[in-house]
Amino acid sequence: MNSSWDTLKILSDPTRLRLLALVLKEELSVAELQEILGMAQSRISSQLALLRQAGFVSDRRDGKKAFYSLRADLSPRLLTLLKAACESVAELPESSEDRDNLDRALQKRRRVSEQYFNLIAGKLGKNYCPGRSWEAIGHLALRLVPDITVADLGAGEGLLSQLLAQRAARVWCIDNSERMVEVGTELARKNGLANLTYKLGDIEKVPLPEKSVDLAILSQALHHASHPQAAVDEAFRILKPGGQLLVLDLKDHNFEKAHEIYGDLWLGFSENTLHGFLKKAGFQKVEVTAVSREENEPYFETLLAVGVKAAR
Repeated sequence: MNSSWDTLKILSDPTRLRLLALVLKEELSVAELQEILGMAQSRISSQLALLRQAGFVSDRRDGKKAFYSLRADLSPRLLTLLKAACESVAELPESSEDRDNLDRALQKRRRVSEQYFNLIAGKLGKNYCPGRSWEAIGHLALRLVPDITVADLGAGEGLLSQLLAQRAARVWCIDNSERMVEVGTELARKNGLANLTYKLGDIEKVPLPEKSVDLAILSQALHHASHPQAAVDEAFRILKPGGQLLVLDLKDHNFEKAHEIYGDLWLGFSENTLHGFLKKAGFQKVEVTAVSREENEPYFETLLAVGVKAAR
């Protein structure tokens, strides 16, 4: 950005300002922006390119998809100016329609994931699921301590928690699929696990009090989160001082069909990305290790990330 005049010129274009108002609220793909604004991809892409060159937005690639978000290091002065510009047109019909379309786009994201898990409820332990290997789960299980309170976040049917509940004092299973919660609750009842409780909820807004659990687990759940950092932050919030977070998730890959077949929102994460999630949330003694690699294509690899909440 060369000068304040250049900044004002960027903000004076209605399409660019509408794009900035959207990415100010949420990271969005080009396809989602196209759907929200009802514009051709070429027009949106060209405007996004100008915004990127001007230093307003950053982009990341997830397979063949390109996602855009507001730059994290945008200066306070520019951020204040941008918010003021967006607020000045917030009451216009176009802005109101954009907000409604954004809500629908985000609901569509959630439905894709929820529909997949509702469909496979009751079958999750029988069908193939990338990264869900006994080898990987074994590495996680080795780090478990008995007689503690555990939160299994994005638990699905809670197959892991069914095992943990046989030794832990209390296990909470959190999942956003009503059908998964129903199936898991019935399994807990059938197996006589009174200390195993299923709750309907989002891993980005966990329905548990802060400082209430000793161990939080995100097992192959983070790549289904719209905002992985928010999920890790929530795990930090509900952990007691000295508590531990364990994350099992896929290493970054290029198997595009995972979006469609498994309802994945992210094509895995790099070791550095997982490490960054935990450090930003406030965890100490963070370690990220590759623990398994599948022998068949697309050769999914699984990472184990560990972090400890400081004792106070």
